[in-house]
Amino acid sequence: MSELRDYQNIFTAVQPRGPFEVGAPTDHPENRLGTPFFSYWVGLFGNAQIGPIYLGWWGVISLITGTLSINLIGIHYLNEVSWNIPEFFRQFFWLSLDPPDESYGLSLLVPWNEGGMYLLSSFLLLVSVLTWWVRTYLRAVNLGMGTHVAWGFAAAIFLFLSLGLFRPLLVGHWGENVPYGIFTHLDWTNNFSLIYGNFFYNPFHALSIAFLYGSALLFAMHGATILAVGRVGGERELEQIVDRGTASERAALFWRWTMGFNASMESIHRWGWWFAVLTTITGGIGILLTGTVVDDWYGWAVLHGFAPEEPRFYPAQP
Repeated sequence: MSELRDYQNIFTAVQPRGPFEVGAPTDHPENRLGTPFFSYWVGLFGNAQIGPIYLGWWGVISLITGTLSINLIGIHYLNEVSWNIPEFFRQFFWLSLDPPDESYGLSLLVPWNEGGMYLLSSFLLLVSVLTWWVRTYLRAVNLGMGTHVAWGFAAAIFLFLSLGLFRPLLVGHWGENVPYGIFTHLDWTNNFSLIYGNFFYNPFHALSIAFLYGSALLFAMHGATILAVGRVGGERELEQIVDRGTASERAALFWRWTMGFNASMESIHRWGWWFAVLTTITGGIGILLTGTVVDDWYGWAVLHGFAPEEPRFYPAQP
C-alpha cells in the first residue's frame, strides 16, 4: 500500500506512454488531420496526446466565420486608436465595438461605423457558433456516443441567442445588445440591471446563480473525490463501479459517512450536467422576461413579496 501512496498525489499526474490512439472506426469514411504526438505540458492538464483532429465541412465553416468575426472586432479596435499598435495594447480593455442605436430598430441596413460592423460581426459569430454545434452533434452520433455534450452546449447557446437575437426581436431594436469589449461588457451588465430595476430581484437570475454555485460545488466535490482516490485507481471509473473494495467504494463510503448520502460514479455526472445546463437556461429566461414582461424587477419583487419595501432599509430622515 505504501507504494500506491507514493504512486500519485495532489501535485502529480500519471502520463502513460504507448501507441498513439488514432480513434475508433466509424461507419463514415473521414480524414483526420495531423500526425499525433505527446506533450508533457498538455499531459499535466489532460491526455498527453495531441491530434489527430477531424474538422469536416461544419468545422471549417465555423473556424472561417469565427475568425472573420474576431478580425472585424480587432479591426474596429485598431481604428479606434488610429492604427497605433502600442495604443491598441495599452487601451485594449477599454476598446469596444458597440451595437447600433435604438433608433435603427431591427434594420440590417445600418451605416458601417454606426453599428453595421457590429451586426456583420454578430452574424458571423452566430454562424460560427451554430455550425460548431452541428459539428459537435455529428461527431457524437458518428462515434456512437450520446449527444449530451451537444445539448449541454445548446443550453449555453440559448443564453447567447437570448441576449443577441431573441430579446432584440421581442423589444424591436438591437440597441441593448451586449457590446464587444472587456470593460464595456461589464458596464453593460451593470447598466442593464439598473435600467430594469435591479436584476438581483429577477427570480430567474437568482435560480441561475444558484445553479452556477451548485455546479461549482458539485464539480469541486466530484473532482476532489476522484483525485483523493486516484492513488487506488479512482480515475478508472467504469471498472471501479463493478469492483468491491476499490476507489469507487471508498469514495461512496466517504460521502455516506460524512453527509449521509452519496451519488454514484454515474449519477454525479447527471447532477453536474443538469446544474450546469440549468444555469444558462434559467439565465436566458430571465433575460427574455426583462423589458418585455417586467420593466422594474425591484417593483415586481415588492409587489409579489419577494423583497421588502425600500424604507425598511432607508428610513425617511427627519
